[in-house]
Amino acid sequence: EVQVVESGGGLVQPGGSLRLSCTVSGLNFDDYAMGWFRQSPGKEREGVSCLGWSGTSTYYVDSVKGRYTISRDNAKNTVYLQMNSLEHEETAMYYCAPLLPIGCGYRNGHYYSTPVDFVKWGQGTQVTVSS
Repeated sequence: EVQVVESGGGLVQPGGSLRLSCTVSGLNFDDYAMGWFRQSPGKEREGVSCLGWSGTSTYYVDSVKGRYTISRDNAKNTVYLQMNSLEHEETAMYYCAPLLPIGCGYRNGHYYSTPVDFVKWGQGTQVTVSS
């Protein structure tokens, strides 16, 4: 059974930083691109950032480019999301998930990330940006 555990969220002031972590078990982590998603109350879950199996190729939704950095440590089955210059509107529950083989990148200039069919969303980690 695939399990995903996110951590690292918290309360941060506007302009502050957080580093999220996501550890995955139950699959061969090295075989999967990984993605971070977020969901605010009343809104649909949206993809934020993703990276390929090696971590070399990284992709970001326009609103976070230059402020977020995604990375992974395959030895630890963990993917990270460094978030800087956080804004109030980024208050959300953040999730990670393994992605389809071609489920990460840009299409017609727009970011996309597609979770695998068997994804079981973890409990997420809450990020609250507030003064």
